[in-house]
Amino acid sequence: MRELWDLIDETGRPLGRTHRRDDPDFPDGSFHLVVSVCAVRRDGRVLTSRRAAVKDWPLSWEFPAGSALAGETSRQAAVRELSEETGVVVDPAALEPVGRVREERALFDLYVVRVDDPAVVPDPAEVSEAEWAPVDTVFARTAAGEMAGPWARRLAELGDALRALLAS
Repeated sequence: MRELWDLIDETGRPLGRTHRRDDPDFPDGSFHLVVSVCAVRRDGRVLTSRRAAVKDWPLSWEFPAGSALAGETSRQAAVRELSEETGVVVDPAALEPVGRVREERALFDLYVVRVDDPAVVPDPAEVSEAEWAPVDTVFARTAAGEMAGPWARRLAELGDALRALLAS
């Protein structure tokens, strides 16, 4: 089944139309919603995943992320992506928003969720490995070009807010 995304405007308001993921003709002035979750354990380590070799930005690191499907809220999509990619299940109400970044064709929402020490079961179609790492490792990987393509800009814009939320 092909993914359908709700189209939204630059403020996040629905446009009442959908877009098929594989359709290269993306409407000008439209966006879709992309979400990510930074799961953090009590010891302060965050869950990072390495993309599968067959994905865009193969074998690069990221927080679990993906596009919201038609009809999903940002929080619903974030919970689904975290579960699909890593097997970690959380309550949407537990997500703490870090912020939103406007990208070329997407509005990107980043969340933090606090977890105990859940079992991580990566989906091999999406993730080649997953690890709990200090947040400083994420920023070091960003500086070294080891994070997936869009993450340098995302963390440049949201990094301070992410660090502050993780420290609270």
